[in-house]
Amino acid sequence: MRIGFGYDVHRLVSGRPLILGGVEIPYHHGLEGHSDADVLSHAIGDALLGALGAGDLGAHFPDTDPTFRHISSLILLERIMKLVREKGLQVVNVDATIVAQAPRLAPYVQPMRAQLAPLLGLKPNDLNIKATSTEHLGFAGRKEGIAAYAVALLTKREP
Repeated sequence: MRIGFGYDVHRLVSGRPLILGGVEIPYHHGLEGHSDADVLSHAIGDALLGALGAGDLGAHFPDTDPTFRHISSLILLERIMKLVREKGLQVVNVDATIVAQAPRLAPYVQPMRAQLAPLLGLKPNDLNIKATSTEHLGFAGRKEGIAAYAVALLTKREP
C-alpha cells in the first residue's frame, strides 16, 4: 500500500468560472491559474503523484507549457491515472477537503463525487469530499482564495 498527500490553493478572481471537482459552480468569482485552477482535482492529483513517489503536478504539467493553458484538470487526472495503472497500482480510496468561505459547496459535493469517482476507478463511496469554511479567518475566510487537501491510498491492482 502507498499513501499520498496533496494540497493546492488558488486565488479567487473575476472573469473566470469556478470549477471544483470538474463541476462548474455558479459564483461571481473563479479561480486564477494556468489550467482551469480546479484546486480539488489538483490536490487529488498531487496526492496520487505523492503515493507514486512521482513528484508533483507542477513537474508533470508545468505552467510554463502552453499545452496546459486552460486545460481541464480532469484531463490531468486521467494522465495521472494512466501512471497509476502503468505502475500496476489502483486507487483504494481518496479523502479530500475543500476550504472556502464562499460559495456554499454542500449542494455540489455529490456531483463532484459523481464526476471524479469513475475517473479514479472508484465507487462513489470510496471518494469522500468535504467542504469547510475557516470561520472568516485567513485568506479563505476573507474570500481571497480556495484551498483543498487530499489523501489517497493506492494498492497493487487486482487482476
